[in-house]
Amino acid sequence: MTLRQQFLRHVGQTSPSPLLIEVERAEGIFFYTPQGKRYFDLVSGVSVSNVGHGNRRVVEAVQRQAADYMHVMVYGEMIERPQVRLASLMAELAAPTPQSATHAHASAGCEGRPARHGLTASAAQALAGPSFAPTPTLDSLYFVNSGAEAVEVALKLAKRHTGRTELVSCHGAYHGSTHGALSVQGGEDYRNAFRPLLPDVRRIRYNNFDDLELISERTACFLVEPVQGEAGIRLPEPGYLEAARRRCSQVGAMLIFDEIQTGLGRCGAIFAFQKYGVTPDIVCLGKAFGGGMPLGGALAPKAVTDEFTHDPVLGHITTFGGHPVCCAAGLAALEYIVENNLCANAERMGALFERELADHPAVVEVRRSGLMMAVELGTSEHLFRTMELLADAGILSDWFLFCDTAFRISPPLTITADEVRECCAVIRDALDRL
Repeated sequence: MTLRQQFLRHVGQTSPSPLLIEVERAEGIFFYTPQGKRYFDLVSGVSVSNVGHGNRRVVEAVQRQAADYMHVMVYGEMIERPQVRLASLMAELAAPTPQSATHAHASAGCEGRPARHGLTASAAQALAGPSFAPTPTLDSLYFVNSGAEAVEVALKLAKRHTGRTELVSCHGAYHGSTHGALSVQGGEDYRNAFRPLLPDVRRIRYNNFDDLELISERTACFLVEPVQGEAGIRLPEPGYLEAARRRCSQVGAMLIFDEIQTGLGRCGAIFAFQKYGVTPDIVCLGKAFGGGMPLGGALAPKAVTDEFTHDPVLGHITTFGGHPVCCAAGLAALEYIVENNLCANAERMGALFERELADHPAVVEVRRSGLMMAVELGTSEHLFRTMELLADAGILSDWFLFCDTAFRISPPLTITADEVRECCAVIRDALDRL
């Protein structure tokens, strides 16, 4: 049997039509087949490879740590330097600065909002009241294995910390495929085949200010992506995240940001919550967090993560969470992002992509936050034909789970201006052929 036949026969499949591109090696923003064909990677493993493929600093960190020790004991029992250093650096980077937004101005932008935002007079009055909680201090990181498990941890912490059961999320949201994460996902087609799921889940419309009133005194948490990813890169309306923060503080619900895609520089800041000036109670991390290795985490105040330490002890258990090799890779990647100012590069290169593509007649719209982009083509026929043309020309892109009219641009944050221009020339040629 050929390698392709073995793949189809023995590797569990996720769809009836996998890409079937064999990868031999990857470097920077490119990967290569055994035949030597080069592909621009505009997916980055869905916002995983932020520091580029084969990043020497990450590779060397993995090699060193693997030689020192790998798994020793289940998570939470042993002092492992890579875990401690990564958690400490994340807490340092998440700490508020004098320029950080606080709850005190959470109502900013809520008055005089255009009618298209759907904010009624009663909603505006409710959201303009005083804040009831100080800005959370995100200083404790509970390590897990993936973004979906980070969501599971966050939901459990919210229910435990508040003593409530209702979970609120958004239509069009993607939070993972495990049972709990699937329960709060925004795509009905993906949930129906696996019911029954978690009870007491409410979905509201993203960017709808009136719907925030549905967050109540029985709500444990509002879980939201600061920028919706699989809905096709939907940015928050001005004031929306501030209004969500205020409403959660008013009713005693926890605000959870799913930063699994948006974090680690993707949107032009280490965390998207910093870019948009709103501090949540818990941040879910995954994807790029491990520098290319499997790693997830929930960043929260220590008083919140301590809920797992009692009544019962071991309130959440993970064998491989915070694996030392994964943490070493994540630490090296995070240090690389900071030292090389990849957040700023993400914003500059995202703006360059937008300038190069937005004026093409086939492009309806470009939606973007940093280097997290959707190029809207208007129809699924145009989208899937474009993706075929791009693949033939050596560009790997992707569509979105809940948006089949736009293609994704989320390359490694190390991409250069020359690489952006070369890539855009190929994309424009493909769009010319529609």
